[in-house]
Amino acid sequence: MVGNLNHIIDQVVKDKGIDRDVLIEALESAVLSAANKKFRNTRDLEAHYNEEIGEVEVFEFVTVVEEVVDSYKEIDIDEAREIDPDVEVGDSLGMMLDAGSFSRIAAQTAKQVIIQKVREAEREGVYTEFKNRVGEVVNGIVRRYERGDLIVDLGRAEALLPSRAQVPRENYRQTDPVRAYISEVKMSAKGPQIILSRTHPGLLISLFSSEVPEIAEGIVEIKGAVREPGSRAKIAVVSHDIDVDPIGACVGMRGSRVQNVVTELRGERIDIIPWSPDPARFACAALAPAEVSRVYVDDDEQSLEIIVPDDQLSLAIGKKGQNVRLAAKLIGWKIDIKSESRVLEEEQEEARKSNESDDAEESGITDAVDSSAVDSPETDQDQENQD
Repeated sequence: MVGNLNHIIDQVVKDKGIDRDVLIEALESAVLSAANKKFRNTRDLEAHYNEEIGEVEVFEFVTVVEEVVDSYKEIDIDEAREIDPDVEVGDSLGMMLDAGSFSRIAAQTAKQVIIQKVREAEREGVYTEFKNRVGEVVNGIVRRYERGDLIVDLGRAEALLPSRAQVPRENYRQTDPVRAYISEVKMSAKGPQIILSRTHPGLLISLFSSEVPEIAEGIVEIKGAVREPGSRAKIAVVSHDIDVDPIGACVGMRGSRVQNVVTELRGERIDIIPWSPDPARFACAALAPAEVSRVYVDDDEQSLEIIVPDDQLSLAIGKKGQNVRLAAKLIGWKIDIKSESRVLEEEQEEARKSNESDDAEESGITDAVDSSAVDSPETDQDQENQD
């Protein structure tokens, strides 16, 4: 009917990884649908794949009756016994249909099914592959812009680099290479959708992991990373080997390792910070290069009040609050920075208020004593009158 399909099926199963039973079931269903369409659903049909000849055969089933009412679905007993002498009334008799009347339609349908199954298998394969690669950095080629979003060719699939995940001031042209972080993979009606990012902190972590062998080997661990893409980033590291300096490992000889990351991020400034389980110590390191005088820790509120010398205040806060904002995100605690002079003013103001309160309290006591002295004679006179 559809020519020998065995070779085609074997090839598709081998090349595309489609389950053979799934493909055969789809072919049978498609050919049955074509046959029903041809006969306008007036007959009771079944389709079965014949492995020996490599064809989908269609069978028509009719019920053996004494008197035919529906000629499409019934056959009288005499006619039935010409086909099979052993049939009885009530039996179901199956006859293979001549494929000539709809072989072209069936062949076309089978072709469409194979193409569709191949496409579905490819989509599923792409989805599975990239779903397992979420968190990786991939290299691609810019193909085109679509409403501000970049379409990136990854070889086996196209990915989307949304405008919101692009770094400000980074511009790309068609065929430009681009390196990005796979942030999400989801299946849509059009197939798998691979979402890339150039702003995700994971890109920073992955770049350091590829540049610093000690990180890849687990000797140095990245405990956290935060970014304001295109401007500044902070990364906290710790060493699990006392002989390995985590910051030195990340910086590299003459700064070569960190410079490679900075170059990939188009000049983004990177602060490499030693991690500490002590939030106060960690905060002091995170605010570097600013010097810190004192730190007050509120464990319940997970907040830090940090006191810095007056000449270090602007350095600790950073341009438009960037330094303290990144430090707070890296630590995960609230940070309130104050200068020493401001703290002194607050202490003096509190002392003044406390003195005023003490004076008022003393004045109240004095007034009470005076009032008691005035009332006392009258009380004595009242006592004498009573006597």
